[in-house]
Amino acid sequence: MAMNMFGKIRREIRHVRRSREIVNVLIKHGFGYLTEQLGLELPRGKKVGHEIIKIPGPVRARLVLEELGPTFIKFGQTMSMRPDLIPTEFTKEFEKLQDTVPGFAYEDAEKQIREGLGAPVKELFDSLDKEPVAAASIAQVHNAVLDGVDVVVKIRRPMIEEVIEADLDILFNLARLVTKHIPESRLYDPTGIVEEFAKTIRKELDFNLEARNAERFRRNFLDDPSIHIPEVYWEYTSKGILTMETVVGTKVSDLGGGVEEQVRKNLSENIAKAYMKQILADGFFHADPHPGNIFVMDDEVIAFVDFGIVGRVDDYMKEKLASLFIGVIQKDTRKLVDEFLDIGVVGDETVIFEFRNDIGDLIDRYYGTSLRQIEISSMMNEVMEIALKHRIRIPANFVLLIKTLVTIEGICRELDPDFNLTEISKPFVESLVAERLQPKRIIRRFIDNVSEFNELIIKLPRRLDRILFRLQESKFTVDLEHRGLGKLMSELDTVSNRISVSLIISAIIVASSVIMLTGEGHMLFGFPTLGVLGFVVAGILGMGLVISILRSGRF
Repeated sequence: MAMNMFGKIRREIRHVRRSREIVNVLIKHGFGYLTEQLGLELPRGKKVGHEIIKIPGPVRARLVLEELGPTFIKFGQTMSMRPDLIPTEFTKEFEKLQDTVPGFAYEDAEKQIREGLGAPVKELFDSLDKEPVAAASIAQVHNAVLDGVDVVVKIRRPMIEEVIEADLDILFNLARLVTKHIPESRLYDPTGIVEEFAKTIRKELDFNLEARNAERFRRNFLDDPSIHIPEVYWEYTSKGILTMETVVGTKVSDLGGGVEEQVRKNLSENIAKAYMKQILADGFFHADPHPGNIFVMDDEVIAFVDFGIVGRVDDYMKEKLASLFIGVIQKDTRKLVDEFLDIGVVGDETVIFEFRNDIGDLIDRYYGTSLRQIEISSMMNEVMEIALKHRIRIPANFVLLIKTLVTIEGICRELDPDFNLTEISKPFVESLVAERLQPKRIIRRFIDNVSEFNELIIKLPRRLDRILFRLQESKFTVDLEHRGLGKLMSELDTVSNRISVSLIISAIIVASSVIMLTGEGHMLFGFPTLGVLGFVVAGILGMGLVISILRSGRF
C-alpha cells in the first residue's frame, strides 16, 4: 500500500517536471501564446527572443517535437499522415522527423534478451553482434547467427514503456486542455486523436503483434514468387524481442542508375501490384512503406520488412475505395463528393455546395488529361486537402491508406518515370466491382440491411420511453459550458491576489508608522526595531508586486 502511494507520488513528481519542461520548450520556440491560451503556468521571467519568431511556424513545431523526445517524435510522425487534421505545410514538415537515436549498451541488450527469452545470449544464439545495425526510439536491431542461419534480432529499449506511458499521460492532459480552451478544436476531437496514437504506439511496443503481422503477410503472399516476407523465429520472439530471417538484398532507395530500365519497370509494377492486392483483395496492408522498408533481392524479388504499422480495410471501405477510384478514372464530381461525404464526418461549418464546387474545380483541372498522365494518389490527396478545408473529418485508417498510396506511387515513379498507378489498379478495382455485383453478395447485403432496420424498429420504442421517463422525472439534464470562463476566473484570481497583497503591504506600513511614533522598545539607529523591520518587509513585498505587474506586461 505504502509502496503504491510512494510510486504514485514519484510518478506525479515526474509528470510535474516533464510538464514544466514541455512549457519551457514551447516558450523557447515561440509558442508562449499557446501555453497562455491553455492556462498553463508560465515559468517566471521566461521570454522568447525575436529571432526565433522569424522561423516559420511548422519548422518551430518540428523543433519542439524533436527536443521533447521519442514519444513526441512518434506523435509528429503520426500527424504527418493526417492531412485531414492539420495543414499541409505542417504534415510536410513533420515528415522530416527522424526516428534515429544513439543505440543503448550491449550489456543492456543482453539483459533485455535474458529477461525476454529466459536464457542468456550464449545459450540462445551462435553469435550476436555487439554493435547494432540500426537504432530508433523504441528498439535497436542486431545481426545474429541462429543454428548457422543469419537472423536479425530487434531488442526493445530498457524502460521505454514507462517513458512512453508518462508522456502519454501528459499528451492526454494537453488534449483535454486544448478541447477546453480552444473550442474550434472540438471538431477534430483532440482526446480521440491522442487515444488513437496511444493505441498505435502501444502496439508498436509489443513485438508479438509485429510478428503476427509478418506471419499474416507471409501467408497472403505464399503463392506469389515475386514477393518475399521474412520468416519469424517464434521460439526466439517475445513481447520485447523479435527474431526474424535476414533479408539479403538492396534497399529500393539504394538502387543505382546502373539497373536496366526494364528491370526498374518490372520492380515498380511488382511493388504496386503487391500493394493493390494488400488493399483491395486482402484488406490488410503494410502502412509504413518508406524506401528503407522495401528490398530488392535476386531475380527481381521484392521483400518487405518492419511490420509494426499496418492498416486494415473492411468490406465497406473496400467498396468506398473502389467507388473513389472509379470516380477519379471517370472524373465524376458527383460520385467523388457523395463517396467522401459517406466516408467522412461532416462538421456544422461544412457547406456541401462549396465542397462540391471545389471538387468540381479539381476535376476540371484534369479534364482532357489521359489516364496515363493522372497521378491517382496525388489527386486523392488533393481531395483530402479540400475535405480538410471544409471541416470534413475522414477516418484515420482511410487517411493512412491514402498516405500509403501516395508514398508507393512516389517510390514506383522513382523507379519508372512512366509508372501509372491507375493502370495497375484497374484490374483490382474491376474485380472488386464485379464481386460487389454478384447476386449472392447483393442478397446478403439486403438481408443485413433488413436485419439492421428490424433491430432499429425494436429498440426505438424503448429509447423513446427512456427519454420520456427522464423528462417526466425531471432527470433530463443539459450540460452548458461558458466558453472562456476558465480564463476569466484565472485572471480574477490573479487580480484578487494582487489586491490582497496590496492591502497587507498597506497594513504593515500603517502599523510600522504607529510603532515609529511611540519611540518605545528595542532601538535600531535611533528608531524602534520592529517599525524598521515592518518598513523593510513592506518594501520587499511592494517591489515583488511591482516586478510581477511589469513581467505580466499588463499595467
